Amino acid sequence: MITYAYYPGCVAQESGKELDDATKFVAKKLDINLIPMPEASCCGGGVIDGFDKNLKLFINGRTLALAEKEGLDILTICNTCTLTLSEVNEELINSSESLNKTNEYLAQIGLKYSGKVKIKHLLYAIRDDIGFDNLRKKAVRSLKGVNIAPFYGCHILRPSNVVKFDDVENPQGFEELIKALSGEPVSYARRTKCCGFQTILVNEATSTSLAGNAIFEAQEKGADVMVTPCPLCHLSLDTYQTVAARSINKKLSLPITHLPQLIGIALGGDYAEMGFSRHNVSLRSVIAKVKQNEI
Repeated sequence: MITYAYYPGCVAQESGKELDDATKFVAKKLDINLIPMPEASCCGGGVIDGFDKNLKLFINGRTLALAEKEGLDILTICNTCTLTLSEVNEELINSSESLNKTNEYLAQIGLKYSGKVKIKHLLYAIRDDIGFDNLRKKAVRSLKGVNIAPFYGCHILRPSNVVKFDDVENPQGFEELIKALSGEPVSYARRTKCCGFQTILVNEATSTSLAGNAIFEAQEKGADVMVTPCPLCHLSLDTYQTVAARSINKKLSLPITHLPQLIGIALGGDYAEMGFSRHNVSLRSVIAKVKQNEI
């Protein structure tokens, strides 16, 4: 059994609770021990540094110190959390000034950080620590016959000097996972582009057109479902899909699922356990197809 300090982020604990539930289901099936971090705070979502860079260092340094105190690496399920924690970790490891300043703050609450923690997104923790062969052996359903469009999004790939999981131009980790479960990955150009979430409150038209064009391209390539490792991408692609369709003046009707939901259904989860009813675009046709493929 592999143990991680579990950092679900904000969305998975509130508006996207199905992501947290599915992650815990998958962890149990794959013998992953998730240690909760109830004292951890919000990462700041990539915007806090525009307000106060020191605050970004301190609150995320505190999260890193909490994990280091337990001798654990951090498992994330949100691209933006992954990037923010990785950015702070990189700075604290490489800048003695930033580390000393952060540790002066942490000393006030009885913590210290020395740079020993690694940040691992669930997708790459499964690839690197669990192994796709083990994932395949645990599956009780095959994804054969399901055309799956992986949507990486930005923050799990870029900047590549901070998040060093995969090839930034042509990543394959997601596709390898889909193949391990006998699904058919759909290749399309926008799979590594921005979903538009970060601009939704500033320019809705631009934001939703980014999401809409990604969905439309995947549809045109024959996708039955799109899967994302990021709850913020999921909000753009699923919650705003009707608005996105209007933005690009195209008909869109593509189910969008969280990564652990896709894995979970292959590992034996049912519709209710995976929280599929919480999504705007129905996944019933996709799930019905998967359920025919009992191993």
